[in-house]
Amino acid sequence: MLDLVIHGGTVVTPSGVGQFDIGIQGEKIVLVAARDAIFDEFQTSVDATGKYVFPGGIEPHTHIATSVSEAWAGRPGVMTQSPEAASRAAAHGGVTTYIDFAGGMEGTEERHQSDNSIMKRLDARRRVFAGHSYTDFAFHFTLAGEVPTSTVEEIGEAIESGVSSFKVFTTFGSKVPYGHLWAIFEAVGINGGIMAVHAEDDDMVKYMEAKLIREGRDQGYNLHLAHNNVSEDISFRKIIRLSEHTETGIYFVHTTAKEGAFAIADARNNQLPVYGETLHNYLHFTHEHYREPEGTAIHTYPAIKHASDRHELQEALINGTLSTTATDEYTTYKDVKLSGNTIETVCGGHNGIETRLPVVYAKFVSTGRISIEHFANITSTNAAKILGMYPQKGAIATGSDADMVLFDPDMKKTITLDGLHADSDYSIWEGFECQGYPVTTILRGKIIVENGKLKGNPTDGNWLARKVAPAILASPAC
Repeated sequence: MLDLVIHGGTVVTPSGVGQFDIGIQGEKIVLVAARDAIFDEFQTSVDATGKYVFPGGIEPHTHIATSVSEAWAGRPGVMTQSPEAASRAAAHGGVTTYIDFAGGMEGTEERHQSDNSIMKRLDARRRVFAGHSYTDFAFHFTLAGEVPTSTVEEIGEAIESGVSSFKVFTTFGSKVPYGHLWAIFEAVGINGGIMAVHAEDDDMVKYMEAKLIREGRDQGYNLHLAHNNVSEDISFRKIIRLSEHTETGIYFVHTTAKEGAFAIADARNNQLPVYGETLHNYLHFTHEHYREPEGTAIHTYPAIKHASDRHELQEALINGTLSTTATDEYTTYKDVKLSGNTIETVCGGHNGIETRLPVVYAKFVSTGRISIEHFANITSTNAAKILGMYPQKGAIATGSDADMVLFDPDMKKTITLDGLHADSDYSIWEGFECQGYPVTTILRGKIIVENGKLKGNPTDGNWLARKVAPAILASPAC
């Protein structure tokens, strides 16, 4: 007997889109069959008539239960929202898995570990999330500063344990010097992992910050001048060259500029395993919005740039140069978000994990710019492939986890704060008109949101071990 049957929907599968019914037993998909071709008895059914059935959304870039710097928050001791709040919002937005961070400066429990090994810090971070997440979760491990040789030597063990991606910065206080990056890239590449890179040219950023301060132009609305296009161009290309020398796969987080997209395109044309992510606020806003009242609420580092960059990011997402959409989820309350108003003190991030799928659908699918298959790829499947979760995640296929979202393409909905589910008191998407919206979310065979109502529990989510497929690391595979 099947536990759950989903029938009547238009289903996006790895082999194409069709009128399929889905049979679920336990946590897995056991049948994907033609309409009305499942004859097994079942305990529960869901009528998906008139709905798309997509793989559950995968959010590849979040900062949950993370310390907010005092310079940004205006006071010490501030954290971004809890796993319970963020995952509740994620579930309502059709997201069934997210990837956060361990290491670096993430959580207070983790930073106070006497044993600073990668595995101990991973364990500490897992304890923060275990029993407090409505959806499944995983971690990139952040390596910061001059990384000791002893830590580099632990990378293989971490990858073997299921942590397949490592985050580095080329700017900010967490900047990793290039010699250390070389060693890290080699260790990650040899052991079959992938690098997640925040790439900006630190010298240029610091020079422009000092110049803008000296000239009295350090207002927050000039963030794009400090975190600028040339910086992204040079830093992306340096990282790509290092990845080529070390034979290491690269996942560029939050691509912001046309120059970054062009650098990724050049690398992929040379058959290098280089992948790029952009954020849904970069696909909508420009730096001109910074000048509006409370305009820096839209800001996520590095910086939102020009209309020409927005256009090229959209085109890169459409043509496959960029592989994924993300949010860089970093939810605080409004007083924290707007505490700083200079290029050095504007708080990054926004309340975004719930809005990505409907915003991307409205901007690209409902306008006819991409297919529903491509939508599933850029919101779920590609992230699963690149970051080592496929086909367990990111696919509606026999043997995959029964993670899916029922999406109503006919639902017109205006995003308002009181219709969102995060622990926050503002939304940069207030008033955004959606054509199509997620209505039901299923995690490993359990309905956690049904017709917009929360049905799950914060104990539903599991930590996810990941392993990147060799094809992803050999050449551009998605």
